[in-house]
Amino acid sequence: MGFLTPMHELGEYLKWTRSGEIQLPDFQRGYKWEDERIRQLLVTVLRGHPMGAVMLLKTGNSQVRFKPRAIEGVHLTPGTEAKYLLLDGQQRLTSLTQALSGNGVVATKDSRGRLLDRRYFVHMETALSDSNRVDEAVISVPADGVVRSNFGKDVVLDLGDQDKQHEHGYFPLNLLYGDFMSWILELQNPAPGKHFHDKFIKQAAATYDIPAIILDEDTDKAAVATVFEKVNIGGLPLNVFELLTAVFAGDADYYAKTGEDFRLNDDWRETQLKWSSYPVLAAVENTDFLQAVTMLTTRQRHLADSSDRPPAISAKREDVLKLTLSDYLHWREPLREAFIWASTFLADRHIFAPRDVPYPKQLVPLAAIKVVLGKQADLISVSERLVRWYWCGVIGELYGSAIESRFARDIEMVPPWATDGSAPVPRTVQDASFTESRLHSLRTRNAAAYKGIAALILAGGARDWMEDKALDKVQYVDLAVDIHHIFPQKWCDTNGIDAEHRESIVNKTTISARTNRTIGGVAPSSYLPVIETRAQIDSTHLDGLVATHLIPAELLRQDHFENFFRARRESLCELVENAIGKAVQRDIDLGFAEEDSAQFEPDEFPNEVSMEND
Repeated sequence: MGFLTPMHELGEYLKWTRSGEIQLPDFQRGYKWEDERIRQLLVTVLRGHPMGAVMLLKTGNSQVRFKPRAIEGVHLTPGTEAKYLLLDGQQRLTSLTQALSGNGVVATKDSRGRLLDRRYFVHMETALSDSNRVDEAVISVPADGVVRSNFGKDVVLDLGDQDKQHEHGYFPLNLLYGDFMSWILELQNPAPGKHFHDKFIKQAAATYDIPAIILDEDTDKAAVATVFEKVNIGGLPLNVFELLTAVFAGDADYYAKTGEDFRLNDDWRETQLKWSSYPVLAAVENTDFLQAVTMLTTRQRHLADSSDRPPAISAKREDVLKLTLSDYLHWREPLREAFIWASTFLADRHIFAPRDVPYPKQLVPLAAIKVVLGKQADLISVSERLVRWYWCGVIGELYGSAIESRFARDIEMVPPWATDGSAPVPRTVQDASFTESRLHSLRTRNAAAYKGIAALILAGGARDWMEDKALDKVQYVDLAVDIHHIFPQKWCDTNGIDAEHRESIVNKTTISARTNRTIGGVAPSSYLPVIETRAQIDSTHLDGLVATHLIPAELLRQDHFENFFRARRESLCELVENAIGKAVQRDIDLGFAEEDSAQFEPDEFPNEVSMEND
């Protein structure tokens, strides 16, 4: 691999990006810079401070055949050939291309992620008065040039046309490397003003050079991947999917067989299309799929190596980056089908929507395990052990961190244990534990165990109170099912129930939107008769429906929150025990006299606004 390090003027870069001589490789991520970051880049240019190098790959390389695409905001004639591909510096050159050429409108976002279109101006007098005031002089305004306040009613600054720009002394930066002379010559009073504006243009448009690192035609695909990983100067680090896109794109064997280049992006879109009928798989990311491929690849190498130190089974980043296109293609179809199987596995657990998946990452080892087990995965005894392993991971909350090592242990230990109960018990099953007091701090979907327990209640046969329908996959959608309070929040607040008990999963269950509206914010003793009347059922029938949610109906009818809470908490402990095959540790009764804030998770306590039956 050879490279050159020439210097080029910014104006030259703008000409190349707009003409298409510089384009992006197709796998580069989209433009993401925020408004303030763009403004600061323009300040850097006007001050003449260095902004860092850009890295270019010369096209025409037989080993690296990346499909080019235009810099965002640039419209090229189809088939426009690139001379260079931009490997590093996309965000900077895109910002400068949009802000300093054309109409100067940049499609960006604010600090809260809200999309907006902006233009950039510089107040010439301020910029000339003191080099330290350039930051103050450069402003960002809406695309129409008008700054408003009071919800758009009052105009603070109007730079919508040239006369107003001249009047206020603001120069539009999109003309800095363009037709700035026309802007100057159209001044209403050029004699006294021309010298002032000329002085600014002369200073601002002074040569601004940007160094380039240009990789030559002999650069191979592995070197390009290394460049992406190690030399992404000041940018957004690329993930393994983007890096492997670079590696796979120039695979010579694939090209020799097919006459085409392999596009990992296109292949992933095909995978997503195959999964489009399985909503929970929307939670699976492209990097998750690559991790599953890596586990199966490294497992195969591990089993094939008869030495004393076979290669480890792994899902780590460094091993994902060692994948070959051949490895990927070997496991692609089995894994596509295995993830679909995993979605049905979740549906059998009454997990139907992406937001209800406790740990999307746990689908990675689940799918890989399915590939290893094949049809055996559906045998009763094997399936029962897989279900236990799954709930141990969810209820034990074991897939929140350090998951790569757990993935490797899962695919190593779960298949033999699932097919032969006498094999060593998987670490995930060994590590799982649950305590009664954790039920007090499970209060939002931020916690995997919260979603898991809600699903376990559904899987246990929970039925809707208004329509006596099983809350299965079809009814879950048709009835707009969600998790809601049993003793309503309003009633709890009125009766002094603290947040720990009010918001706990113990005081929540999954019901239809219609049932929740019927409940409202009143006491159970008031809303249960309303349900009976509207559903035209007697109290015995309704009590039976309530009991399917592990709720003692008699305590609801007494409005006895404390006894209800203790009874249902015990029922949920037993539900968990059945799921993970282990005893739940019972704690000393925490009581209701005072709120024990120590039981709350830091990210769950307690400012959240509840959306449930208020």
